[in-house]
Amino acid sequence: MGYIKKDNLISGLLVAFFTFFIALLVSLGSEALVRAVNNVIVALILLLIVIFLGIFFDIIGTAATAAQMPPFNARAAKKIFGAKQAVKLVGNAHLVANFCNDVIGDVAGTLSGAIGAGIVISLVNELVFLDIILAGALMTSLIAALTVGGKAVGKRLAVNQANNIIFRVAIILAWWEKMSGMELFKNRR
Repeated sequence: MGYIKKDNLISGLLVAFFTFFIALLVSLGSEALVRAVNNVIVALILLLIVIFLGIFFDIIGTAATAAQMPPFNARAAKKIFGAKQAVKLVGNAHLVANFCNDVIGDVAGTLSGAIGAGIVISLVNELVFLDIILAGALMTSLIAALTVGGKAVGKRLAVNQANNIIFRVAIILAWWEKMSGMELFKNRR
């Protein structure tokens, strides 16, 4: 363990622990929703929402790493609403990117695969002539194409509009902190 710092190992284990429970809760919730509705169209809509959320959070994570600190410091000095949160987001870009790109992205990827498998099983049960292997391959390809294509477009947008994206996220975060009284990055720069 000469190359891995104890703090990094603990941080990684905490992220893994919380990811497990986030994925479990979201998976159980979406699975219950798909079963309760028992409708392929609704399941497809849920699938598209999960894929979109994965892309959306990937954009935020990428923008956090590409954003520049000086404009946010200047806005924070002028006490512009959301600027303090933007400084915290950019100052903690590694945490924001880890959560948005990795935790949310991996949960969204896993969920989209599970929802896709559920859709395939429902379709095969309804349409007896449908081949499960072909339907599964097509669903996997569709999910991969939408996810990878969406993230490719999103990354370009995130890099080119990083400061605008982070400031909009920071305004939402500032509003949430004001309403809830809880700070996201307490005691961090």
